[in-house]
Amino acid sequence: MSRLKLTRPLVFFDLEGTGTNPQTDRIVELAAVKLHPDGRREEKCRRFNPTIPIPAAATEIHGITDEDVKDEPAFARVAGGDQGIAAFFSGCDLAGYNVLGYDIPLLMAEFERAGVSFDLSGVAIIDAFKIFIKREPRDLAGAVRFFCGKELEGAHGAAVDVQATIDVLEGQLERYPDLADTPLDLDDRDPDNVDLQGKLRWVKGDVTINFGKHKSRTLRQVMEEEPNYLRWMLKKGIAADAAEVLKAAIAGEFPSRPEDPQEP
Repeated sequence: MSRLKLTRPLVFFDLEGTGTNPQTDRIVELAAVKLHPDGRREEKCRRFNPTIPIPAAATEIHGITDEDVKDEPAFARVAGGDQGIAAFFSGCDLAGYNVLGYDIPLLMAEFERAGVSFDLSGVAIIDAFKIFIKREPRDLAGAVRFFCGKELEGAHGAAVDVQATIDVLEGQLERYPDLADTPLDLDDRDPDNVDLQGKLRWVKGDVTINFGKHKSRTLRQVMEEEPNYLRWMLKKGIAADAAEVLKAAIAGEFPSRPEDPQEP
């Protein structure tokens, strides 16, 4: 970090969890590197027993199973104390990739559940993801600039935008020779998502809720135990494709997973 001027330690950290909802999910792994102003470097990496099952979808991402962490301490056991997690972060600024969107909210929720103070007052936070999207905009104009080497004139006119998208895809196919060359293979939606937004997911053949207090529970379970929750979801204005599945469940009909699409 030759250009970075530090007046106090800076901790880069990353979390792996049971999911992405700080109120219901738990940390299963924490890795952190503390850079000191004098050049010293401290590292910490450990796993935790989340005390709740790790969903298969989460294991697919980070590779950590319930068996891997069954003998590890719960986060609350090592959160406080002179050698605890909070002490390692104390008096430091923070850095990471998308830490504002995920890691910090989850870490704060875990400290709160553990009854350990974690005050971010006066703490500088560097989010490399925010710098990335600011310097390399992910809008259509940024894509045209990156892949086509030109400025997008007349942005947000439908005809201009659709032609620009054609140009961008052509530029992507030229830039990345290993990119698939059929529409079916270029469709990178998660096959386990029941709806476009991923509010519902397929897990072992059952539709499972993927957000909120019933995250990771099957639609059948929620319908049997708290059917009004599904009605509440509909009132909140969930997208039409997910709403159709919820309406069917309320009527006692539960879908079976369709076969994956095949090439003609």
